[in-house]
Amino acid sequence: MDLTLYYHPLSSYCHKVLIALYEHGTAFDKRVIDLSSEAERAELRALWPLVKFPVLHDRARPCSVPESSVIIEYLDRYHAGAGRLIPDDWDTALQVRLWDRFFDNYVMTPMSQIVADRIHDRQGDLTSQRTLLNTAYGMIEHQLATRQWIASPDFSLADCSASPALFYASTLVPFPGDHGHLNAYFERLVQRSAFKQVLEEAKPWFEFYPFAEAIPQRFR
Repeated sequence: MDLTLYYHPLSSYCHKVLIALYEHGTAFDKRVIDLSSEAERAELRALWPLVKFPVLHDRARPCSVPESSVIIEYLDRYHAGAGRLIPDDWDTALQVRLWDRFFDNYVMTPMSQIVADRIHDRQGDLTSQRTLLNTAYGMIEHQLATRQWIASPDFSLADCSASPALFYASTLVPFPGDHGHLNAYFERLVQRSAFKQVLEEAKPWFEFYPFAEAIPQRFR
């Protein structure tokens, strides 16, 4: 098989790429990387010296593509299915890329910081991170007032980013009850077949998530 994804089943950024691969129906091999193993770190380092996953390796071209958003752009260009995750219309595509960056920077980043503080037993600035998440929730709620998907009439790169970001963030800072659009959007995301497959595959690993007790029972 030409494509191999180097990833970890708990990683939100890896989930984002897996969703795109399943949306496209793209055939690929999986290589789980355990960063605690020096041999596996060396394997990943050979592809991307920063030793960060996900990385997609394409033997046919050949090349290695790092960074989740760039990987999805690459898939849309070279390995797309019937649909596209980045619209052809430039203005809509710009909004898709904006909201992709929004979820990575303002939902995944504070979520990841809270998780890292728990892993390393650090006293982080939880108030600041949770405030940022609540601000992001409010902006998402406003954006979804007249939309089914976050940035485009169709499911897009931005929704690939939103899915794992909101899944994990909601275990740390629950969505406000009065954010009806956000809550409904999350339900649409978790019912999407591609994301359902990602969550199903992640189930055996959820016990290793530092806030595993906060994952709703329906996902375990």
